Amino acid sequence: MKLVVGLGNPGRKYVGTRHNIGWEVLARLADDHGTSRPKSKFQGEVVEADLSGQPALLLAPHTFMNRSGQSVAEARSFYKIADEDLLVVCDDFNLPLAKLRFRSQGSSGGQKGLADIIRALGHEQFGRLRIGVGEVPERWDAADFVLSKFTKQERPEVDEALVDAAEAISLWAVQGMAEAMNRFN
Repeated sequence: MKLVVGLGNPGRKYVGTRHNIGWEVLARLADDHGTSRPKSKFQGEVVEADLSGQPALLLAPHTFMNRSGQSVAEARSFYKIADEDLLVVCDDFNLPLAKLRFRSQGSSGGQKGLADIIRALGHEQFGRLRIGVGEVPERWDAADFVLSKFTKQERPEVDEALVDAAEAISLWAVQGMAEAMNRFN
């Protein structure tokens, strides 16, 4: 069983924001590969999926970004998910818009949801797929930027990245991190 976690914030005001791109990827995966209806579990929303023959659980924590670790730790413990079978999908303003970057481990890089997951699990040895949301404009606060919505001009490129991310995650689930990194980084 694979555990794919998409990071985001609950509530209507966060729909379509840069910070919620992890949830958008999960929604795409659930539409394309979901095998169950969404359920409230592990302080979030869970959908069972079949990623090219590989069973997976898609988890969208509803604990707000900065407390994502609680939800992830509960799901990981319940299903006894190995480190290499956990993938966290999140935004990254240090990457160009729509750029995908897989990593098998590493620091949070300032992403508060990743930082809380690292804290809750007690280590950094789990996969992550970062999706570029563009660079923080001059004179903008980083928090305000990630909570802003994509512009109409950016949206087509972001939508294409969502399709690529869903394909990349399916590849990761079946062929592993090295192959996903080689193909999508």
